[in-house]
Amino acid sequence: MNKSVFLGALTVAALSAGAAAAATLDDVKAAGVLKCGVNPGTPGFAAPDANGVYQGFDVDICRAVAAAVFGDATKVEYVPLDSSQRFTSLSTGEIDLLARNTTWTFVRDVDLKNEFVGVNYYDGQGFIVPKALGVSSAKELDGATVCIETGTTTELNLADYFRANSMSYQAVPVATFEEAQSQFLAGACDVYTTDASALAAARSAFATPSDYVVLPEIISKEPLGPLVRQDDGAWGDVARWTLNAMIAAEELGITSANVGEMAAGTDNPEINRMLGVEGGLGDMIGLPNDWVVQILTQVGNYGESFERNVGEDTPIGLSRGLNAQWKDGGLLYAPPFR
Repeated sequence: MNKSVFLGALTVAALSAGAAAAATLDDVKAAGVLKCGVNPGTPGFAAPDANGVYQGFDVDICRAVAAAVFGDATKVEYVPLDSSQRFTSLSTGEIDLLARNTTWTFVRDVDLKNEFVGVNYYDGQGFIVPKALGVSSAKELDGATVCIETGTTTELNLADYFRANSMSYQAVPVATFEEAQSQFLAGACDVYTTDASALAAARSAFATPSDYVVLPEIISKEPLGPLVRQDDGAWGDVARWTLNAMIAAEELGITSANVGEMAAGTDNPEINRMLGVEGGLGDMIGLPNDWVVQILTQVGNYGESFERNVGEDTPIGLSRGLNAQWKDGGLLYAPPFR
């Protein structure tokens, strides 16, 4: 192949790849709404309020992406999905984004052809038991009956943990978070195990939360985050940098209350680039230059979302822990906006 033909082929390939990469963003814009898969009901993370409107920490990711794309955080169609439906709904195009307490793993990333765009909550698997059971450690659970959602990483972690500690258990399989809670409260199992954040959410909704205790052991790493299909890098960038914007804004002190003032220009070049004052980052990602301003005005930064939905002053009562900013001893760290 001569040089001119070769270069021409490269150009065509690059243009084709670019057109394919832009497909999801274009489709979302054309539809006028973001289709976002969420948990059917986990207090603090994703659950409909009294008016049937979804609220929560994971829901705020959906709202933030909608704010970035449309300038309107309400332009979201929420699709409630149980753990067995979530990946199929994403791969078939039923949803554009999955923001449903999903653990980032090798198989889910590589084999299932998903693209995790970041971690919005660093979690780990724990156990909750009735106080009346009289145990204070997961290592006292030999022979216990355990409610476990099938098709999840928690199912696999449970088997590994009991095997490693030479203990036996009887699984009580359930399909959903709601079924797990009802079975546990009805006494169908001694123990319920899932992500520690979900245990805190579940306990907050019990009629008598003080009758139940979350055991101290955390038996796994559960980096939870939003994901998209692996075939569209440009759409992945939109979701990834939306999350990064919320994290970076907290670090830089940009809030929903002061973003309007800061958008007029500051002495910090990175803030100016983020807020569209300079640099043209919006053009690079296919969004208006004020896309981060819209996110922060309508949804807030990472810390605001955390405290509003699951923080220590909410019924969920979670401390920041690993989800604190890196400079405060946590794991949150957004790449530079440059």
